Amino acid sequence: MTRFNRVRARLRRKKRVRKKIKGSSERPRLCVFRSSRHIYAQLIDDTTSTTLAEASTLSKELKDKVGKDSGNKKGAEMVGLEIAKRALEKGIKKAVFDRNGFLYHGRVKALSEGARKGGLEF
Repeated sequence: MTRFNRVRARLRRKKRVRKKIKGSSERPRLCVFRSSRHIYAQLIDDTTSTTLAEASTLSKELKDKVGKDSGNKKGAEMVGLEIAKRALEKGIKKAVFDRNGFLYHGRVKALSEGARKGGLEF
């Protein structure tokens, strides 16, 4: 499968999933994006189109902790724990998980399990 076809397949999956998932202020959407070297997570309120919290392997707090683990499961779990901590600080306990077209496997799964471990429910 060529790179173009893989990206196109992910975007098709993303579109299909996003038809069903909507984030609100009570239950924002936990959106995940992964690149080859880093992983990013955002809590988004779709009603007002605002980002309520964010965490990534590039954020100031995590960059030193993650180190060379920015592109593996260990780094993804740290990002999950951080996004859960930031959500709880803002009074958000529940979220809707948006895997953004990525398969629920590997780093995406590790991030979601880290967020659950940190106290976020979805």
